[in-house]
Amino acid sequence: MQFLHESPKSRKFNGLRGLILISASIFITYLVVSSVLVPNSNSKPLHFSVSLQDVSSPTSLDHIVFGVASNNMSWPRRRDYVRLWWKRKKMRGCVFINSNVTLLDQGNEDDSFPPMCISGDTSHFRYTYRGGLRSAIRVARVVSETVALNYTNVRWFVFGDDDTVFFPENLVKVLSKYDHNLWYYIGSHSESYTQNKFFSFEMAYGGGGFAISYPLAKVLANNFDSCMDRYPYLYGSDGRISSCLAELGVSLTKEPGFHQLDMRGDIFGLLAAHPLAPLLSLHHLDILDPIFPNMTSKKALGHLYEAAKYDPHRIMQQTVCYDRWFSWTVSVSWGYAVQVYARHVPLPYMLRAEKTFKPFKKGNHLNYYFNLDVRDYEENQCRRPAVFFMNRVFSEGSEIQSENIDGIRSIYRRLTPDNCTRDLGSPRKLEEIRVFSQKLNPSLAQLIAPRRQCCDVLPSTGGELMEIAIRECREEEMTYLHL
Repeated sequence: MQFLHESPKSRKFNGLRGLILISASIFITYLVVSSVLVPNSNSKPLHFSVSLQDVSSPTSLDHIVFGVASNNMSWPRRRDYVRLWWKRKKMRGCVFINSNVTLLDQGNEDDSFPPMCISGDTSHFRYTYRGGLRSAIRVARVVSETVALNYTNVRWFVFGDDDTVFFPENLVKVLSKYDHNLWYYIGSHSESYTQNKFFSFEMAYGGGGFAISYPLAKVLANNFDSCMDRYPYLYGSDGRISSCLAELGVSLTKEPGFHQLDMRGDIFGLLAAHPLAPLLSLHHLDILDPIFPNMTSKKALGHLYEAAKYDPHRIMQQTVCYDRWFSWTVSVSWGYAVQVYARHVPLPYMLRAEKTFKPFKKGNHLNYYFNLDVRDYEENQCRRPAVFFMNRVFSEGSEIQSENIDGIRSIYRRLTPDNCTRDLGSPRKLEEIRVFSQKLNPSLAQLIAPRRQCCDVLPSTGGELMEIAIRECREEEMTYLHL
């Protein structure tokens, strides 16, 4: 029997031919699958092709477009709120007002603010809610008008009011948890039980801010005006938006970092026990007390943003630890305040928001119920904790740990004097608290399944000074008073 010997050249040719055939098969398979999954542009079902850039690049500020609802009356007094969070040359979006050439010139004098846009005419829409404001229609249409700006390379639209302050780095971090190619409507409800009961528990309150993924926003914008005609009897803009999204079959995805703040007075209790989630927004700042004592509201917010520059993802995140020597309970709301109780306070109690705030509206006894896990406010001033407010924050680098290039020191001092006893066992003898930490940059896994960090009262503590170190908890570490 005679065998045919294949030459090296022939083997090389056959190998090349095989590679070409395999590549062609893969390409044909891709075309077939694509034709099934991605119908033509006139088709209604939700399917999207994902570009290589979408797969490879993380979500950034460049992928977010902001729509801010304002008007020619409120913008001059609230524009400084927007200035706090708007990052010039890094953000895209628009502030929507009525119609005023002077305001347009005023808003464009520098790039500290978003561009100004004139809202479209809404006089042809019906509005039948007795005692309500027709401006709710114009504000609702900020969604479709922001989409109509036709920005490119957009993954998310974020909406809020002119008295809403956002924390942009945290928005990027939280939105990166979600697939922007899917239909997402992300926000939070009100803190007021009666507001939710009257309007909805499943509606993103517009003042607290909310986000809509690009593909959903495009479909919503295409159908928005026809949908608006079906809801003339609704009160506000956010009710109209959530109703139109409900017609598309989309429900609210809740993120606790958005804060409507339907309350009045001092919101210290809420901020000092912030949920275990990045702080995304704060609203209603005009009707609330300044968040830091002895400051105006805008100056107090600016003070908070100074801390956020150093560690935005850690801002307001609560950490609790116990001092074994004095049996003190210590709660750190990073970048905001430290509370020191002169006794052992169980951890679950510390994680509840102290009811330092008042109802948004008086009258109905249900107004005194909040959609929060709250605890009563201690009437006896000397039974309350000693409170130390953030004074300043700065990077420490190697002074904290030799390998810690992101080491941060924050300083907290007392701002509100009292007439309580200051014996050796009282935390009121303290004048300053120093908190050491590393810059927090949670991974996707940590965002999806968050765990509160741990802290230690350092042995150098003594006299008028307390030092605390925040760190990741060990594998099976539990936080409680070790007696």
